[in-house]
Amino acid sequence: MEEGKLIYVVGPSGCGKDSVMGFARKRCPGFDAAFAHRYITRPADAGGENHVFLQPDEFKARLERGLFALDWDSHGLRYGVGREIDAWMASGLNVVVNGSRAFLPEAARRYPSLVPVLIRVDASILRQRLLARGRESEAEIERRLERARAFAVSHPNLVELDNSGELSSAGNALLALVRSRRGPLKKAV
Repeated sequence: MEEGKLIYVVGPSGCGKDSVMGFARKRCPGFDAAFAHRYITRPADAGGENHVFLQPDEFKARLERGLFALDWDSHGLRYGVGREIDAWMASGLNVVVNGSRAFLPEAARRYPSLVPVLIRVDASILRQRLLARGRESEAEIERRLERARAFAVSHPNLVELDNSGELSSAGNALLALVRSRRGPLKKAV
């Protein structure tokens, strides 16, 4: 059986990663792929993605026991993806992970066949989305926008999906990649 690939989705906060992944997940039966949840030290009722909340000490205990395939720190929180993804890929499933741009080099080192997917969006739309969700002050939004402009993503297998228009456009492109048993798509959609 051919091993599945790790599809590592990244993009700036507010670009619609969760929405694009949710679109693909709803249309992708479980025999095509698995969408990994993240373990985060952010309370479950804080809004945003569906994740497993861990207290900082719980996170540390799992990390020390080697229960995370991937883990990183960002914005004062800890993020982890469980080792179950290795079993899912070994069984032939493609696995989709909501990753971190800063952690991409380490994730690619650990998973050499990783396919990074950058969700991008026009800056004006990103600003509107960040304002609409109401989680940050104007100053925090400006910092997020600056970080989005300054952070480049580079990888030989990089797939870029534009989520500036209809969600179905980026969602269907991710769905096609998730269902693909061949190598990564090479062209930006």
